[in-house]
Amino acid sequence: MAGENITFPGVLGTAITRFNELEIARTGLSEMEAKSMGLAYKVATIQSSNYAGYYPGAGKIKVKLLARKDNLQIIGAQIVGEQGAAKRIDTIVAAISAKQTTYSLAMMDLAYAPPFSNVWDPVQIAARQLL
Repeated sequence: MAGENITFPGVLGTAITRFNELEIARTGLSEMEAKSMGLAYKVATIQSSNYAGYYPGAGKIKVKLLARKDNLQIIGAQIVGEQGAAKRIDTIVAAISAKQTTYSLAMMDLAYAPPFSNVWDPVQIAARQLL
């Protein structure tokens, strides 16, 4: 429309939903998809809390993170948990889009406050498992 050519980068298949009190999200490749493509990958699945564990209302969160085995570039993730869990998928979408590695995600300076997250966010805990 503006007379310039741009290239559409595609989509990662990011999705988010809620079922009762359970939040569910995904982006990028699932483990099944990575296997079917013949990709060599590493996977980490961690369980943590959505907020600081001592904070009232803290609940469970589970993060599954996939990265290429050769260069540790993040390729996919799934998240399931209680309030505030699923929206974390956006951090992983940004990491995949920027071709970041598990190291760069693990070391990212994410915001911390007890009603929102732990000192180490669950997505960072999963990334550290893959280092």
